[in-house]
Amino acid sequence: MIVDVHAHVFQRFCGRVADGPTRGLGYGRVSIGNASLQIMPPLCKQTRHTSEMLIAHMDWAGVDKAVLLQGPFYGECNEYVAKAVRSYPDRLVGAAYFDPWENDAHRRFDAVVANTSFRALKLEMSESTGFSGIHPGVTLSDPNLAWLWDELEKRKLVMVLDLGAVGSASYQTDAVRQIAEDHSDLKIVIAHLAQITPIVEAESELRQAWERQIDLGCLPNVWFDTASLPAYLAEEGYPYPSAARYIRTAIDRIGPTKVMWGTDIPGLLSHATYPQLRRAAEKHIAFLPADDQARIMGGTAIDVFG
Repeated sequence: MIVDVHAHVFQRFCGRVADGPTRGLGYGRVSIGNASLQIMPPLCKQTRHTSEMLIAHMDWAGVDKAVLLQGPFYGECNEYVAKAVRSYPDRLVGAAYFDPWENDAHRRFDAVVANTSFRALKLEMSESTGFSGIHPGVTLSDPNLAWLWDELEKRKLVMVLDLGAVGSASYQTDAVRQIAEDHSDLKIVIAHLAQITPIVEAESELRQAWERQIDLGCLPNVWFDTASLPAYLAEEGYPYPSAARYIRTAIDRIGPTKVMWGTDIPGLLSHATYPQLRRAAEKHIAFLPADDQARIMGGTAIDVFG
C-alpha cells in the first residue's frame, strides 16, 4: 500500500497570506499580493489541481491513497475536498480547513467537522503562507485554544501541523510538545520533516532547533511527513541525495515508524514528475529493511489516518 500523506486539490486558487490575497493567473501561475509566481507546472489553462487530476497522477505513479490537506495559501475548499473524498472513498482521505483565530471559532469548527468526510484537520502555521502571517503573534499555547485540542482528541481527528521555517515565530516546538503530552489520544503529524534545509543543516543553532522538533517524534502520538524535501534541495536536482541524509538523521533519532512519505503535490511537480517523486523517496529509504520501507511508504499512514 503506497500512501501520499500530503497532497492538495482545488478547483480555483483563492487564498490569503501575509502579503495579501492569492489568486490564480492561469497555467500554474498565481498572484500573491502585488507579486506573481509560478507555483506549479502549466498543466491547464486555469491554475487548479482537481481531484481527477490527482487520481490520474496516482494511477500513473502507482500510489494507492492520498491525504488531502488545505491551507490559507490555496484557500479554504472544505466542500470540494469533502466531495472528492465522497467521489473516491477508497483513494482519498480529507483534512478540514479551519482558522481558530477568526471570530465565532467554536461554532464554525462544529459546522466544519460535522462533515464526516474529514478524518483530520490541518493548521498551517507558517509566517509566509499560514496563520502566523495572517494573525501575527498567535501561538498554539494560547489558553483560548484549549477547547480545540479537546475537541480534536474527542472526535478522533488527526491534527496536521505546518510549523514553518526553523527559527521563525511559527516554529513552536514547546507548545506542540505540551499539547501532545496533555492529549495523549490526539494524533499529531508535523509536515515537511520539520523543514530541514541546507542552511539549517549548516548552522548549529538552527540545526539544534530542528533536532528538538524532530525529537517530538519520541512521543507516542507524534509523526512527521517528508513532503517538500526536493523543493528545499532544488539545486541538487533529482534524486535529491541530501534528502536521504535528512531522513536517515531523523530516523536515527525517532525510528522509522514515525516517518511517513508525502509529496506536497501539485507544487512539487515543478521539481519532478509524480513517479519520480515516488522513486526518489524509495531511494532515500533504501538503507532500511523492507518492512520499515513499507511502513514509511504507506503502512504507518494507514495506522495514523485509519
